[in-house]
Amino acid sequence: MDHNLPIYEFIQIFLNSQGLPLDNFTLNPLAGDGSIRLFSRLSLPDEHNSFMVMENRPSTEFLKKENFAYLMIGRHLSGKGLQVPEIYSCDLNNGWFIMEDMGDVKLQNEVLRRDDSLRLLEDVVELLFRMQTQGIDGFQKEWCCQTDRYDRFVMRNYESDYFRDSFLANYLEIKSQWPELEEPFEHLAQKASTAECRYYLHRDFQSRNIMVLRDGFGVLDWQGGRIGPMGYDLASLLFDPYINITKKEKKYLYGRFISLLKKYDPAQAGLFEKSFPYLAIQRNLQILGAFAKLTKVLGKVYFKEYIPPALKSLEHLLDETADPKLSLLTQLVHDIATERFKDAGLRK
Repeated sequence: MDHNLPIYEFIQIFLNSQGLPLDNFTLNPLAGDGSIRLFSRLSLPDEHNSFMVMENRPSTEFLKKENFAYLMIGRHLSGKGLQVPEIYSCDLNNGWFIMEDMGDVKLQNEVLRRDDSLRLLEDVVELLFRMQTQGIDGFQKEWCCQTDRYDRFVMRNYESDYFRDSFLANYLEIKSQWPELEEPFEHLAQKASTAECRYYLHRDFQSRNIMVLRDGFGVLDWQGGRIGPMGYDLASLLFDPYINITKKEKKYLYGRFISLLKKYDPAQAGLFEKSFPYLAIQRNLQILGAFAKLTKVLGKVYFKEYIPPALKSLEHLLDETADPKLSLLTQLVHDIATERFKDAGLRK
């Protein structure tokens, strides 16, 4: 490693505090994903020890808040005994973190590889339930970097309007103005808002953010955590475009979650089931907006392959919900899925 790099001294101070050798360590960059954060594996010579190093330069006010959220929420969840990497050292002024290394085995790869993937996913559902119910105890809204709770503002600005602007207008290059979607989007947000909003919400609980360990799982990318409804994170997992869980498997895992909820708070089950489809639609709108931006704006074109399964999930959710007040959105998604929009005068 270049001894002149600013982070070098930070790493040496950490190694010294652990009684580990200060020289001849290696810092190997890892492949990036959807964020601008940089991750590297810190490996020591002749040692079994390795650590993860994250760099997220706080060049904007939001990134400062994001780093603070990463630190505080991470330590909170770890302190609850929940399975997130332990943060050993950090420098918020520079955006540097050293933390536990949870390896390279993502849930995405294991689900696609293993014959017993349903059992694996069932264990993840149980982990999610523990995280949602235990993670809210002592959670402080001051830690949050975007909003302190999942609400209609988030649904509109970061999900449905994001889908409209990033996916419809910019990625597909259909028309840029969509006044006809105002009523469906408002109705969707209203129905999703009926969910009980008093649990810990990860907001990106999907297979690329879950590591498979020898004795369980490790959950990554918690910096977007806030107060929210249970159904959103479950929808993120069940309708994850990276792994394409079958309809039968979704039903089984959903039932497993409901059984856990009935034991925990029987009165919540009915309300949960009514709001879940709408939260799942909100999540799918967010996914499509994000994939569109990552592909077309940020040049991370490998996300393009996940747009069709995400669109298919949205189509199925809208069909199954069969809410007449969402009929315009449902028809639009059908047209996009079959490329009929090209012949419907919807181009810019």
